[in-house]
Amino acid sequence: MDETQNVLFVCVENAGRSQMAEAFFKKYAPKKFNVISAGTTPSSQLNPIVVKVMKEIGIELDEQSPKLLSNTMIESSLKTINMGCMDKESCPSLFVKDVLDWNIPDPKEKTIDEVRKIRDQIKSEVMNLIDSLENDK
Repeated sequence: MDETQNVLFVCVENAGRSQMAEAFFKKYAPKKFNVISAGTTPSSQLNPIVVKVMKEIGIELDEQSPKLLSNTMIESSLKTINMGCMDKESCPSLFVKDVLDWNIPDPKEKTIDEVRKIRDQIKSEVMNLIDSLENDK
């Protein structure tokens, strides 16, 4: 019997990019994967524009909240993906070894059209990741 494998998406605030990546992964990845997202300095709530653009494509984030990145999350993950950093002091890739860095722009203070582009970029990256995880078998 196959064991569930963990995939971790990290960013600084866990309020936008990593939440979108987690939601796409939950929707499209096989059930043999468990996914979580977290941040080094989590925000108090999700970015409302991120919630809105995800709702536009039928993905609800209303029940999600930012989470603090822990060593346990890092150690138990098959793959850790850093969404990109603006703040080098709290950048997750500084704390995580063997991290994939997608270098995706932060949706914070962006227009709704810019956030839609970021959403679509994240979806594309997540789909590629799922394909690569499936092909690693």
